[in-house]
Amino acid sequence: MKKLALALLFASALVPQAFATDLTIMSFNIWGGGGNEKKPVDETVAVIKAVNADVIGIQETRLESDPCTADVCPPVGESAAGKIAAALGYHYYDQATDTDVLWSNAILSRYPITGKATKNDTGVTLDVDGRKVHVFNIHLDDSPYQPYQLLGIPYGDAPFLKTAEEAVAAAQKTREAGLRLLFADMDEAGDADASFVFGDFNEPSHSDWTEAAVKAGNQPLVVEWPTVKAMEARGYVDTYRRIFPDPAAKPAFTWTPTTEPTAKDDHHDRIDFALAKGAKLEVLAAGIVGEKSPEADLVVTPWPSDHRATYAKVKF
Repeated sequence: MKKLALALLFASALVPQAFATDLTIMSFNIWGGGGNEKKPVDETVAVIKAVNADVIGIQETRLESDPCTADVCPPVGESAAGKIAAALGYHYYDQATDTDVLWSNAILSRYPITGKATKNDTGVTLDVDGRKVHVFNIHLDDSPYQPYQLLGIPYGDAPFLKTAEEAVAAAQKTREAGLRLLFADMDEAGDADASFVFGDFNEPSHSDWTEAAVKAGNQPLVVEWPTVKAMEARGYVDTYRRIFPDPAAKPAFTWTPTTEPTAKDDHHDRIDFALAKGAKLEVLAAGIVGEKSPEADLVVTPWPSDHRATYAKVKF
């Protein structure tokens, strides 16, 4: 019996043991790498270094056109993604396709990017220590912008809205074409050990426009915004709300550090997301990166963007 026990112990030592992979993920609208305000790309690099993110989805890698209106604002100039990746020593993929789901995006990774991008250019696959990881990175349409429509804030020629039902219908109409492209790519990519979706959704989350948020004075009414709900229906979790479920205590406004919360021509909200999916995936920590506290959990100055960034540490 002793010999058998020793043999079994020796055999088990030869079998590869399951191990957990930790990743720090991040989504950041970089506003042309700071270039829209003539800031050096080094400031954007400093933000990513402060988070020490392993995988990052960045949006608006190129400059806004001049003029830039609610309805017409094409990206111009060179993408900042290559310079940022070089400064970090990271792999990167420029999502240069012009579609309803992208606005000059790029994916940065400490780990190698393998194979081709998905058909609609929304995602790539990483090799993370032998594990297959899908990364999708999107930028959905900002016009019409339903929070402004509800609050009577002019933005382009969009009509004002009165009810939550009108806002949900308008949001679906505005972003359904982009989501179709993303979901087709998700289906094409198939299974992975973990999957992430980064992006400037240009739409809040249903988890933020709640009764508690209304009572706190952060939101005007309860709205079941559809885009994050559609992601959750596919098994993705909102990493920030997994750690901080109370939107009244932690509103986590990523839009925008360029105006005061009391501004009558703007409305602060969380429209930037890092969503995660995976078997037994755990969210260990999450936070907002920005220019000052209490708006940001991690403060970095000077701040280069008109968005704050969101990050999370996950294990799978």
